[in-house]
Amino acid sequence: MPIFEYKVVPAPTKGVKERGLKRPEDRFALALSQVMNALGAEGWEYIRADILPAQERSGLASKQTVYHTLLVFRRPLADSDTATLPDMAETPAPLALDSPASEPEPPTPAADGDAPSDAAPEPQEDDRPPLAAQ
Repeated sequence: MPIFEYKVVPAPTKGVKERGLKRPEDRFALALSQVMNALGAEGWEYIRADILPAQERSGLASKQTVYHTLLVFRRPLADSDTATLPDMAETPAPLALDSPASEPEPPTPAADGDAPSDAAPEPQEDDRPPLAAQ
């Protein structure tokens, strides 16, 4: 599994003037494509755009929430071909502190010899220590 690094940049807020582009949305699309092409040339892959809130100071003592549009890019790290993250399925479960390190016993077959049903298992005794009273 490759490891990625991420880059988040603010989206353009104004269009770029260019000959032949008269509509504001065309100018804005050009500004956006320039940002995306510049980062793409550096190896960054566009992932998504997010709008996130941020508190900014408004005046001397008050704050207001403003929303910023951000563009998210990623690219694989150069040495990620050999480095991989551990697979959570292969990671052993942590042992309980107060129980011995032994494997759980397999379920016993039904008394009448039938295969176990798909019904929920019976509740078992909780091995965790009681919570301290607060």
